[in-house]
Amino acid sequence: MKPHDCSTAAATRPWLARVGDGLQRHAPLIRRLQWLVVAVYLLLIVLPVLTPLPDETAHLWNHVTLIAQFAFWGIWWPFVLLSMVLFGRLWCGVLCPEGALSEWAARHGKARPIPRWLRWPGWPFTAFVLTTVYGQMVSVYQYPQAVLLVLGGSTVAAVWVGYYYTRGKRAWCRYLCPVNGVFALLAKLAPLHFRVSEAAWQASLAHKRVLPIKAVDCAPLLPVRQMEGASGCHMCGRCSGHRDAVTLSARSPADEVVRLGARDADGWQSALILFGLLGVAIGAFHWSASPWFVTLRTALAEWLIERDLLWPLDADAPWWLLTNYPLRNDVFSWLDGGLLLAYIAATALALGGLCSLLLAAAVACHGWQRQRFHHLVQALIPLAGCGVFLGLTTVTLSLLRSEHIVWPWVNDARLLLLLGANGWSLWLAARIGAGWHRSRLRQALALLLFCGALLWIDSAWGWLFWWW
Repeated sequence: MKPHDCSTAAATRPWLARVGDGLQRHAPLIRRLQWLVVAVYLLLIVLPVLTPLPDETAHLWNHVTLIAQFAFWGIWWPFVLLSMVLFGRLWCGVLCPEGALSEWAARHGKARPIPRWLRWPGWPFTAFVLTTVYGQMVSVYQYPQAVLLVLGGSTVAAVWVGYYYTRGKRAWCRYLCPVNGVFALLAKLAPLHFRVSEAAWQASLAHKRVLPIKAVDCAPLLPVRQMEGASGCHMCGRCSGHRDAVTLSARSPADEVVRLGARDADGWQSALILFGLLGVAIGAFHWSASPWFVTLRTALAEWLIERDLLWPLDADAPWWLLTNYPLRNDVFSWLDGGLLLAYIAATALALGGLCSLLLAAAVACHGWQRQRFHHLVQALIPLAGCGVFLGLTTVTLSLLRSEHIVWPWVNDARLLLLLGANGWSLWLAARIGAGWHRSRLRQALALLLFCGALLWIDSAWGWLFWWW
């Protein structure tokens, strides 16, 4: 094919496909951008530790600790989550500092094969729960030492895994990253994905005049030819145009949940949705604002004092185990730490447990199958993602409120987002159930039970935003 023919063919490709091709073509520029993000990231987690904690005269624009807090928890994390729903895992492939560092370490490391323990499918759930709970214990949203410990520790682990396992790939991102599971779930809703045409792939293999084609350097270790969804794809564009079979394309935001979920949904994903995002995460956002927590703590403290059991009231735990900043009048006793763990665990069991029962009853209306249960749980992804986004933006609004920036319409916006997420989840549930049974009565009863699960989750946000 002549160069003119190539340019003409490229010009006739759909514009989304040309965007994907641009990512592939400008890979060196993306690498430089990643290193810029790495530099900013390291400055934001290291500089605040070297700076005294802000006093009452500090502001968001003149103190590095507050700047870092606002960058990480006010903008970075909530809008990274939002980007997963809008663009898929573009953040992972183009901007993530941990991914870039892990891949760089893998290019210069020992290139050992990935061990079986690292490939355990329960890591996404376990890592998310442990990181979320530990972050609450050390007050990661408030103190730079905790940020360095949690985020910096994760980064060191990413580099270590990259150095020891694979050659130039992202084993950390594929298996151990604490938010990998969350990102994979939210990316199922994205209206963009790299579509693989099996017919075009076969045609390229059968074409006798085609020269040998170099394999795709897929950092998250995906089998590109078999790739159907967006949950594992990092949207880096390295495979765009490969064999004229891979193209960035639009799709229905229900496609992966409704079509692929019937086969790919599993118990670990269900656990992450029900007991992780809708359980542990809500408990982590709840406990510090809950009057129930304060009432229980007071009652237990009085009970301990009456019995002369005073050691649980001591606040002598190291800061890296429980929050301990006496100069800020912010210390956790052993009782506080135990109650924090109990509150989050109870919240997770109450929310996730009842939702599980309601969804199991909804599936039973169509005829019980375990795979159907896991499939229906996927319909809760929009509400789960919206809840975590709203929870993180409470940090954003708290930091802005300290600067006397108050938006009176915030609660109205929260309500609209929750209503939209509920509607999206209900739509997905209806699409899933429609493929199981044609009986209108059974479908209606199943959706009624699903609505009960939605209302139970909504009540948790109602307490946090409106009723307390």
